[in-house]
Amino acid sequence: MTAPAGQDRGVDLPVVVRLPDDRVEVRGASWLEPTDRGLLPHRLPAWTRAQFPDRFVALCDEQPAGVRLRLRTAATRLRLVVDVLRVAVDPQPPGAPQPYDVVVDGAIVEQPAGHGVAVGGGVVELEPLHGTTVERAAPATHVDLLLGAVDGDRDVEVWLPYGESTRLVAVQADAPVRPPTPASGPRWVHHGSSISHGAAADRPTGTWPVVAARSAGLDVVNLGMSGNAVLDPFVARTLRDTPADVVSVKLGINVVNHDAMRLRAFLPAVHGFLDTVREGHPTTPLVVVSPLLCPLVEDSPGPTFIDPASPPGRPRFATRGRPEEVADGKLALGLIRSVLAHVVEQRRAAGDDALHLVDGRDLYGWADWEALPMADLLHPDPPAQRLVGERFAEVLRGLLDA
Repeated sequence: MTAPAGQDRGVDLPVVVRLPDDRVEVRGASWLEPTDRGLLPHRLPAWTRAQFPDRFVALCDEQPAGVRLRLRTAATRLRLVVDVLRVAVDPQPPGAPQPYDVVVDGAIVEQPAGHGVAVGGGVVELEPLHGTTVERAAPATHVDLLLGAVDGDRDVEVWLPYGESTRLVAVQADAPVRPPTPASGPRWVHHGSSISHGAAADRPTGTWPVVAARSAGLDVVNLGMSGNAVLDPFVARTLRDTPADVVSVKLGINVVNHDAMRLRAFLPAVHGFLDTVREGHPTTPLVVVSPLLCPLVEDSPGPTFIDPASPPGRPRFATRGRPEEVADGKLALGLIRSVLAHVVEQRRAAGDDALHLVDGRDLYGWADWEALPMADLLHPDPPAQRLVGERFAEVLRGLLDA
């Protein structure tokens, strides 16, 4: 579905809805923080902030992966007034502006040139090793969106960029805005790494969790946290306390990236994480997803880092680990998959029949690496993100139809 090009740049739209407002639902966020620059969606509950180890985690929490605005309108044009921050990860410059996706009555409306991205914006500089950030804010800006042909009121979703901190100021429209039709479909809550967060996807509806959710008809809550899926207890308690019809956790790659644990700590940490989730979801389908194929760290441990020799705007990752260090208890992906399989088998033998294991190589394996290699050696590119989402949708359908 493609919207026709329009001449709406700079045109004032007559309906102005300043946020928060009951006519506009913000879905996929845990809470909305009022700030002097607009409403800031957070994906983790407010209480977790006191336990964040650094600003890297806070930045991930503030990036609205899976967060979307929902409303109902006969408008053909929308404008979002927003305050955005784009990330520059040392030593790379900030990436290009990420798009906003418009979905009308379930169909994506492709945006013409000059639409669907925020004009201007600030920068937050991240030094990932120490988890420090420097914020360089800019004045509020706007995003122009076309909704396609008019045929009465329609349900509209605007999916926010997964990697840009976005404060929400107002929605403007060329027709009245009304509350959306209540969301339907089973609720899926997912936690994972930057791949789940969306890294390298080309649009917010192109991240694999959103692809899977839209394909399987699920209401997704995406708790993918770039660089920060390391079995944090506050994440486990968040999963425990979040209503869900199915829960999934994709574990392993960030433990290697940070060289965060040795084998001795990892196995009981996985058990403890799952124990906590089960306190709130004793019989809910719970899926443990082991790492996708990543040749860089299949047999070599971390820590991983951005190669300083990478061209600007085209980072490539490397590892400081050596294969022989696995014998001393350091973790590579092959060993992590074995541990996760052992944990799930052990717990199912103890009676947890709603616990399931998905081998990440069934979502992205060697044949996929040959056909769709990762340009940065760590994150699936857009076609591979969609492929993973389509394959996981089959997993979700199987669980919910059982």
